[in-house]
Amino acid sequence: MRNYVIVPPPIISLPITGSTDRFPVRRIYCVGRNYADHVREMGGDPNRSTPIFFTKSRETIVQSGTTIPYPPVTENLHFEVELVVAMAGETDIFGYGVGLDMTRRDMQASAKKGGKPWDMAKNFDNSAPCSALTQASDAPDIFAAEITLTNNGAVKQSSTLNTMIWSVDEIISHLNNTVTLAAGDLIFTGTPEGVGAVVSGETLVGTIDGLPEIKVTYV
Repeated sequence: MRNYVIVPPPIISLPITGSTDRFPVRRIYCVGRNYADHVREMGGDPNRSTPIFFTKSRETIVQSGTTIPYPPVTENLHFEVELVVAMAGETDIFGYGVGLDMTRRDMQASAKKGGKPWDMAKNFDNSAPCSALTQASDAPDIFAAEITLTNNGAVKQSSTLNTMIWSVDEIISHLNNTVTLAAGDLIFTGTPEGVGAVVSGETLVGTIDGLPEIKVTYV
């Protein structure tokens, strides 16, 4: 038996619909600028180019139904609802879920303005809420499904997955040109237009037709 100088970190995992087994999370990759209208609302050029990727730590995962403390070092916390792809291997897809790419927008804007990295605007505690996963074999044809986010019941984001600039297969291919995807990896595939702020006391619900919802409340 191997000994460690500190207690090893726990395995981070997500529930699977219809199963008592769980999906262990290895790494989290996120795609930026994958819906043209969202690119425009952020002041960018929606013309198709090489996808933009960034990462989050697996410890940022938050499961549905959780109450989350409003994070420090921001006064402008934004929601971004996304399709999440769970990988079973380098190219094989295990299943799908719904995620929130929470963003400290003021921190991100300040870093961009100064030409600095904006990792801490994306990769912070509780910044990756994610629903339970539905196995690909059990999922409906989701790629024309509606993706929606409500804040305290009011619809803030609403689009369809077939308006993504880069398809899931293309995202996987581009990632594998840079890193080697493996079982346990999650890919947050980008958000549609309508991103906005959430404050303490508000509840976010992200949905994609045919998949479990992600629901979190901020305090």
